[in-house]
Amino acid sequence: MLQTKQDTPDTYRAMQVVNHVRSLIENGTLQPGDKIPPERELARSLKISRASLRTGIGYLAAMGVMKIRHGVGTFVADGPPDLGKASLSFMGALHGFQSWQMFEARILLESNLAALAAERGKEEHHAALAEEVAEMFAAVRSPSDYLIHDVLFHRIVAQASGNPILAAIMETVTSSMYDKRRKTVEHAIDLHESAEMHRAIYRAIRAHDAEEARRLMEKHLLMAQTAQGMERPTGRKASARAAKDGRARAKAAD
Repeated sequence: MLQTKQDTPDTYRAMQVVNHVRSLIENGTLQPGDKIPPERELARSLKISRASLRTGIGYLAAMGVMKIRHGVGTFVADGPPDLGKASLSFMGALHGFQSWQMFEARILLESNLAALAAERGKEEHHAALAEEVAEMFAAVRSPSDYLIHDVLFHRIVAQASGNPILAAIMETVTSSMYDKRRKTVEHAIDLHESAEMHRAIYRAIRAHDAEEARRLMEKHLLMAQTAQGMERPTGRKASARAAKDGRARAKAAD
């Protein structure tokens, strides 16, 4: 039986958006700083729903290709878009990782990346982090928008570390995390608390306090692991076991 557009997997439709925007950037139709066409117009040209379009734009924003400005619109990010490496990130996202594995990797990587960011971060990184924190507070009532700025915050921390190898490794983890989290984020309980934690991490990085930045990032990720465990369906034994493992790790860390 042939697959209809309505049956097409969500990830495929998102890739339609990514490839379309890639072509617009490559042929010069879209330049850094340009605002993308209106949502209705773009959805019509791609023959997909506006909901599917938003999913694709969310991917692009999470990858740093697009910049969503609260109440203003969506723009092509300044600087060279990394669409080539993004394809590998998509493969990582689609491969599938268990939640506890994701958080174990993130805690090991990001706590140390935060410390390096505190030591090496520049004013441009501090300004970018401050902007994402402000956007998170503005989006606490819109979980899908909040998630995009959450992902961008963590990407900037990785970039501020000054180690492109670690930042590239973190990119794969971040892309996979975004792909999984966007399916459950609407069930998030307290995004305001999460925004407060990100602000505390930003302040530690800005103050060049490496140990505090490391401590706060680890605390944030352990809290996020517990909170996101409550968002996931727990019907399957594997999911229940992963959630139990996450709670055990959080308790041991305390």
